[in-house]
Amino acid sequence: MMIGSSLRDLARLRDGRRKRVSSYDRSGGNVDSIKIMPGETAVLTDICGAGCITHIWATLACDEIHFLRKVVLEMFWDDEDSPSVEVPIGDFFGMGHGICRNFTSLPLTMSPQDGRAFNCYFPMPFAKRAYIRVKSECSDSPLTLYYYIDYEEYGKPGLASDYARFHATWNRQNPCDGIPDEGMTNEEYEFGGVNLTGEGNYVILEAEGRGHYVGCNLNIHNLRATDRWNWYGEGDDMIFIDGEPFPPSLHGTGTEDYFNTAWCPNQEICTPYHGIIMGGGPNWSGKVTLYRFHIEDPIMFNKSIKVTIEHGHANHRSDDYSSTAYWYQIEPHKRYSNILPVEKRLPRPW
Repeated sequence: MMIGSSLRDLARLRDGRRKRVSSYDRSGGNVDSIKIMPGETAVLTDICGAGCITHIWATLACDEIHFLRKVVLEMFWDDEDSPSVEVPIGDFFGMGHGICRNFTSLPLTMSPQDGRAFNCYFPMPFAKRAYIRVKSECSDSPLTLYYYIDYEEYGKPGLASDYARFHATWNRQNPCDGIPDEGMTNEEYEFGGVNLTGEGNYVILEAEGRGHYVGCNLNIHNLRATDRWNWYGEGDDMIFIDGEPFPPSLHGTGTEDYFNTAWCPNQEICTPYHGIIMGGGPNWSGKVTLYRFHIEDPIMFNKSIKVTIEHGHANHRSDDYSSTAYWYQIEPHKRYSNILPVEKRLPRPW
């Protein structure tokens, strides 16, 4: 049994059986979707035995604006009672703000038309059971959902013991707790002050146990109304491993640097491991979406991890931040706080 693949591995024989669960029309007709009414939860798959999900494709339609924030994707592994994945469905597939847009990365894509085809290639191993469901918190319109869940089924001896389980969680701070810029020069506001503790940073992930962090997407809505230089991204990433004190093992030099870009970018780019899906408007106004995946450089932890980033240098700025973090760990995982209620998940107007 082998999980994962690459060009170098394609010729290697492997054990297991490839299978799929999908929304195809069981009557033989062409109604190849399911309908989920407001307030309802639909089970997409309940697989028993050992295996690994290798690919998920989905596309959704609903008459409600921002339904991609109103619909929540949940995944459970091996009969756990707390979901390992609990994320608004649009954010899970890499794009926040309640919208979709064409982009391509290695583990996640949104494809034409207009980014409405969602794909996930993160491997998701399980030893006994994989249970995936979608919960609609739309107000009055049904959700139409088409999906594939492709997976490998393993016979004896089952899943090897050294495979961790896939996790994803969503967070939002709207707005971040910054400071007013009255009475300060723009240079003081954007570059002044010090942060020698990491307290007050925006938290992308806080997990306990043993595992490795494999990346995130970060969505920022620039809320500062000014004609002065309005760059949102002077905040450093700070990643604390196994409860270490400040300074952490991983301390960065700026938001754009963590996301592998440079010099206050607003150009949009998609690469396998990092990208800018939305670069914002003039003077970095409006909505921004960034991603960084640690596929070649996962960040290991043995006891805990806290992935944070400043919202502006020394946490001066008060923008709207939201994020999805992706990681693998040995169960049990730290139970997440309940996901924000639907009204607090909705994006701000443009």
